[in-house]
Amino acid sequence: MNKFDSSKLRTKSDNLSEGWLVQVYSGDRRLLCVIESSHAWTFLLGCGLGLLLAVGWVNLARDSPSKTYEPATTPPELWVD
Repeated sequence: MNKFDSSKLRTKSDNLSEGWLVQVYSGDRRLLCVIESSHAWTFLLGCGLGLLLAVGWVNLARDSPSKTYEPATTPPELWVD
């Protein structure tokens, strides 16, 4: 009679901790690149930080004064010769 081996029993959490891997091949079956789960998390983190930086930059640019010089059209109050 076969005995039950608990080491071969895999739980759902074991499957989740393994991660995933995407391999991209060309038409002649040559490996072009490999994408791991850490690459996807890094990409998403970079997108989030880039969006945060862009929103902050737009808010700072909107509140800053104009850089073009506009001369006053009226003379100063105390005109000294």
